Amino acid sequence: MFRANQANWDARTPVHVASRFYGLSGAQDPSARAARWFAPYEWEDLGEVAGLDVLHLQCHLGTETLAFAARGARTTGLDLSGASVAAARDLAARSGLDAEYVQGNVYDAARALGGRRFDLVYTGKGALCYLPDLERWAGVVAGLLRPGGRLYVVEFHPLLNALGPTPGEGEGPELLLRHDYLGGRGAVHRDATYTYTDGPPVEGATDSYEWMHGLGEVVTALAGAGLTIARLREGDELPWPRWPQMVPAESGWWRLPDSQPRIPLLFALLATRPQALPRTEGR
Repeated sequence: MFRANQANWDARTPVHVASRFYGLSGAQDPSARAARWFAPYEWEDLGEVAGLDVLHLQCHLGTETLAFAARGARTTGLDLSGASVAAARDLAARSGLDAEYVQGNVYDAARALGGRRFDLVYTGKGALCYLPDLERWAGVVAGLLRPGGRLYVVEFHPLLNALGPTPGEGEGPELLLRHDYLGGRGAVHRDATYTYTDGPPVEGATDSYEWMHGLGEVVTALAGAGLTIARLREGDELPWPRWPQMVPAESGWWRLPDSQPRIPLLFALLATRPQALPRTEGR
C-alpha cells in the first residue's frame, strides 16, 4: 500500500505543479504564495521560528516548508514521493530560499535524516490519513525532537473527512455523514483519475490507500509517546472552498454560511517533548 501511495503521489505531482490550486507557475514569490496555507493562529501558536531547526514531514511540494525558511528557520522537508521532492527542490531554487528536501517514509525518518534532531516538527494538512499506525508515528516524532522541542500538527478534522468531499448523486448541499470518523477498519482503497486540484487526469498510478484517525486516537498516540499536549484548537475555516456553499471569511479563508451548523473543519495540536522520554520512544 505504501508503494501504491508513492506511485500515486509521483503521478499527482506534475498535475499539482501546473495547477491553479497551488499557483506555482506565476511570478509571485513561492514563499508568499505559501502564506495562504497558514491560518493566523498557526503563527500565534508557533511564535518566533527564526534560527530554529524545523522538519516538515510529508511536505509534498514543499510550499509550507518555504514559509518557515522565509521566516528564518533552517528547514528540512521529507516526503515519500521522489517526484514531489524533486519539485520541492526546484521550487526552493526558484524562490532563492535555503531548504533541504529528503525522500523517505515517515516511519524511516530517523534513518533517512541521519539521526538528526529538530526544534520543531511540523505536519501539515492532509498527511495523517496516509499513515496506518499513529502510535508508531508518534514514537518516530518523539525521537526526532530535541528535549524541549515541539510538534505542531495542523490537520483536516476527522469530521471533515467523515462528511466527504462532495454530495452524492441526487443529493443537495446538506452536510451528511458519508465515511467513518473513527479508525479501526483498515485501509480505505481509492481509485481516482482526478486529484483534489484542477488540471488533467492523473496518468498511470491512480490507486491509493488512506486510514481514518479520530481526534482521540491522535491525542492518545502522542501522549503515549511521552509528549505533553500544550494546546488543541478546532477551527471552522478552510484555505479553499470545500463545498460550493462556503463563503469568504475575514481571514481570507472559507467557512460555512451562518445558516448551517458551525462545525470543526481543521484542528491544530501543539505538543512538547519533555527533557526525558519514557522507554516507549521509537517503538
